[in-house]
Amino acid sequence: MKGLKPTVLALCIAGAPPAALAFQPLDETTMGNITGQAGVTIELETKVDIGRFIYTDEGSLSVSDISIGGAERTDFFGYSGLAGTSASDKLDNIKVDIDVYSDGDAVINILPIQFSAVDFRITTGAWELLSTDGSNNQTLLMNNFFAEGVVGRTSIEIDTATDVLNFRGAFAIEVMNFDVPFLAMGVRGLQITGADYDLRRPSPLDLFAEVELDVYRGTRQAGTGDALAIDMPVFRADVGIEEVIVGQHSIGTVFMDDLAVNNTALRIYGH
Repeated sequence: MKGLKPTVLALCIAGAPPAALAFQPLDETTMGNITGQAGVTIELETKVDIGRFIYTDEGSLSVSDISIGGAERTDFFGYSGLAGTSASDKLDNIKVDIDVYSDGDAVINILPIQFSAVDFRITTGAWELLSTDGSNNQTLLMNNFFAEGVVGRTSIEIDTATDVLNFRGAFAIEVMNFDVPFLAMGVRGLQITGADYDLRRPSPLDLFAEVELDVYRGTRQAGTGDALAIDMPVFRADVGIEEVIVGQHSIGTVFMDDLAVNNTALRIYGH
């Protein structure tokens, strides 16, 4: 079949009697004997723009001009070609491998297609609290959000024995800027790397900060109802800020070496 030309194949199908082309539905026994051995791979290239996102409770939280895409460059943290050789404004070089194993566990691995990191840029406009009672009151929480960085890998596993979704990811943010107008504050040049990344002896192997989350159906602290449970066993990173602005003037820089957040548990539910 490999050498059969498409035109010849089309003629063979066209000339076949209707009975030869009839499809028989598979019974449950036959379907049960069919197993996928290699899983599914999806290669992804995308750019997402959202004019406005609004969450409404009684009042509303509005985020405008959201854009998620590529950083349009390949050099990060002084490493030329860390994000490949082709600059683009799209999230690309992404491969999604999906496998469902014999025990029912599902695993999704999100990896680079080529041996390089996946670059990203996230920007937004105003983050606002808006009244809905006719008073027209509003508060500008944040504005001019901008972040660029790289992702090394991401994996998601759903364990059927425990009903827990486990998320693992590796990322580094080279620059993040934003303003907080209602506090007269701003942040310039926020950077997040792995806790073992040494600026005096930099190595790309230590660049990425690792994060792991367990997500599942949990209970509230009072034990009176269900909640979305998110547990983070440990998160370690180095965090630096080039410039902290208060009242339109810089008050200096900040660096946190080997920041560790341990045994964090969130329970989220409506009220």
